[in-house]
Amino acid sequence: MTDSVSLPSQVRQLLETAPRETLPLTYQQLAEALGLQPPRTIQRVAQALEGVMREDAQHNRPFIAALVVSRRGEGLPAQGFFDLAVELGRFPADPAQHAEVWRQEIERALAAKA
Repeated sequence: MTDSVSLPSQVRQLLETAPRETLPLTYQQLAEALGLQPPRTIQRVAQALEGVMREDAQHNRPFIAALVVSRRGEGLPAQGFFDLAVELGRFPADPAQHAEVWRQEIERALAAKA
């Protein structure tokens, strides 16, 4: 069903059409929804999300990838999300601010879906 070229577009479509009450999704839930099979399912999801984030930054859209979180930690995205958001100039470098800025980004992404 998926290949590396179309995976970011499939991720975007899935997140844009997911019912609000099902969000956020975990990386594992997203992998399953995409029908990905091992090996490296989470790594492929993460790479696709990075591609989506780069597109969103380029087009000045909210990060729809903010709607995907890790099962570990505090229900936040993986560190790679924050690292890339900082690299793309959308999040402050101070990690102490990341959770709050991420929550704002979720609201922006949800509002853009409506």
